[in-house]
Amino acid sequence: MKALQLVVPDAAEAREQLLERGLEVSELMVMTEADGGTFFGFADPDGNSWAVQEIKARAQTPLIPDRHMGLGAWAGR
Repeated sequence: MKALQLVVPDAAEAREQLLERGLEVSELMVMTEADGGTFFGFADPDGNSWAVQEIKARAQTPLIPDRHMGLGAWAGR
């Protein structure tokens, strides 16, 4: 798949974690200083391409509440 997107509260931290795991990632790109304007990209081993967008508000208000984190929640358990 191409052009998948992840949203993280800290793009620099997410980028560093991927680098530590051996992935090749692009440099941080700041399109605008406003929240939501910082990106980087990478491709996973299956050839999917990902854009990672920083939205700092997600640190305070995650899209998936903590009580739903983990594989069991996604599997309906």
